[in-house]
Amino acid sequence: MMLLKKKIVRIALNLSLCMVAALLPFSQAVAAKKSKIIISKSFVNDDDRFMALRDAAMHDDAKAVQLHAAALQHYELVSYVDYYVLRTRLVAASANEVKTFLNRYEGTAIADRMRNDWLLVLGKRADWANFDIQYPQFVLADDTQLKCYALLSRAIKQQNVAAEARAILIAPRDYADGCHSLVSYLYEKAQFAEADVWDQLRMAAENSALPLAHRLGKLLNIPEKSITQAIEKPSGLLKKPPTDGKVARSLYLIALGRAAKVDPEEAADNLSRNSGKFSDAERAQGWAQIALQAAQKLRPVALDYWQKAEGATLSQEGYQWRVRTALREGNWPMVKSAIAAMPAGIKSDSAWVYWYARSLLNEGKNEEAQALFASIAEQMHFYGQLALEERGQKIGVPVAINPVTNEELAQSAKNLNLQRALKFYSINLRFEGTREWNWELRRMSERQHLAAAELARQNNLLDRMVSTSDRTRGEMDFSQRYPTPFNDSMYKTTQALGMDMAWVYGLIRQESRFVMQAKSHVGASGLMQLMPATARFVAKKMGLGKLLPEQINETNTNIALGTNYLNMVLTDLGGSQALASAAYNAGPGRPRAWRASLTRPVEGAIFAETIPFNETRGYVKNVLSNATYYAALFEKKPQSLKARLGVVVPKGMSADDAELP
Repeated sequence: MMLLKKKIVRIALNLSLCMVAALLPFSQAVAAKKSKIIISKSFVNDDDRFMALRDAAMHDDAKAVQLHAAALQHYELVSYVDYYVLRTRLVAASANEVKTFLNRYEGTAIADRMRNDWLLVLGKRADWANFDIQYPQFVLADDTQLKCYALLSRAIKQQNVAAEARAILIAPRDYADGCHSLVSYLYEKAQFAEADVWDQLRMAAENSALPLAHRLGKLLNIPEKSITQAIEKPSGLLKKPPTDGKVARSLYLIALGRAAKVDPEEAADNLSRNSGKFSDAERAQGWAQIALQAAQKLRPVALDYWQKAEGATLSQEGYQWRVRTALREGNWPMVKSAIAAMPAGIKSDSAWVYWYARSLLNEGKNEEAQALFASIAEQMHFYGQLALEERGQKIGVPVAINPVTNEELAQSAKNLNLQRALKFYSINLRFEGTREWNWELRRMSERQHLAAAELARQNNLLDRMVSTSDRTRGEMDFSQRYPTPFNDSMYKTTQALGMDMAWVYGLIRQESRFVMQAKSHVGASGLMQLMPATARFVAKKMGLGKLLPEQINETNTNIALGTNYLNMVLTDLGGSQALASAAYNAGPGRPRAWRASLTRPVEGAIFAETIPFNETRGYVKNVLSNATYYAALFEKKPQSLKARLGVVVPKGMSADDAELP
């Protein structure tokens, strides 16, 4: 049994290492017999060998790791060499070995990474004595599973952690063993009631997390077959009315929510027909599940479903989509009540502060609304900008700061963590480089942030420059935050097309942060993150002939192709930058469908907030927020984000056909 536990822990840790370090392609190929090939290879330099060491660690090849490490004892990234050596044998390592590593590299990013790895081992082993010592020293504290283990440790010491557990158990895909163990223990010790487990089971179903649903079902003595049917084959379960019994009714409601992913109206008809079979609370829960799916499909009838769901327990998505439905349909009283009902952690988000203030304006409560707008108006983002406009101001550029001095820049260049980051970037390990860079930013003053951003500029790391400069709140350098590289090429291209250069720069800032060789997980590449098929299509339309793959990343070509494509979707979507930005991210067909589902013209801000895809929703907000700042820089005068967002109308209508709320 102990060997089996060790094997399980090792598999989990290997998966964790892959998730952390495999975000970029390896520079070395790994064959089936990896040890022999990697070990026998001749290396041009230590960087080459370090990459092989890293690859061997990724594949749990302890023999190769040891051999490579022996040749890298004086390598400038020796802390990572030691990390990979210990990481491949962490399950078998003694506590003293791990503590020796942590003491040697205390205060560094890699020590915190090792502490994260070791805490996972300790949690799986239920070694709470060591876990409780190490967890308070985990600086980033960003691992949901470790948060669950920490609560489990406290619960075992007979502390009541139920409320804290409910607050973090909101994203089933992040649970893993630690969070399931927490739910199981709290239920066993009566800190969680049966209703809590059902809430978790509904969230698992909502997120298509079938394995987790099976494990939760065991706590309630529900056969796996029944769970599978409700989640994966709901239509079979819904052919007959629900049978008596709480479990049968609850599974039926979960099946209704799953069926609503395909056809919300049919699921609603089913619930209406069988309404008498359920209690008031169960009916409300059923309507909530159907309403969420209808809302995400932008069905106007979702508003009616949400009203029938009054009193139901909602997921995070549920709380937010209830507001989005009300916004889209112009029901301001419901916007207000739905935001008021949100948990504090959601309600405090700037989006909901803004829309709650707007609902107060709708009631004529101007003074209360203005106080809320003021609370977010200084924040440098989409809703901060909109709030500023609600206060009668436009979006401008802050007063220029005192430039970074040579002395400040020299001090930044001497920083060991930043040097380590630059080394990683030089060997194209961007994930590790960014981790080291961000680790150091945590303890910097604003002037040091500006100096680090300037160091990034000098090393042509514009993405680091932008992200680092973005952190300042008192002194702001907009030449760092909103750079304009390749200005000549951009100006010529946008002028020839009659396009808004500020918008194109705003889009590039969001797409690639000016990393010329950026490549997404779906294959988009270059400054404007073009998919190969899209690039070929645009090149053909432009009469450029056959496009070679390597040409897509060439700066001028990438700008020309991307800008021409953006102009095509802008024209296709009636000149709306909000719609065209969404099309650039999600493809033109989806924004057309989202617009077609409108029953009336809506503000561009409402359209942006109600985009069904999380990524696209954030993308559109960021692109247009960026574009507004770029326009202020270019035109040297304050700008209006509201004007840029405009009004989005159903095809065939005009903004004059209906009054805006």
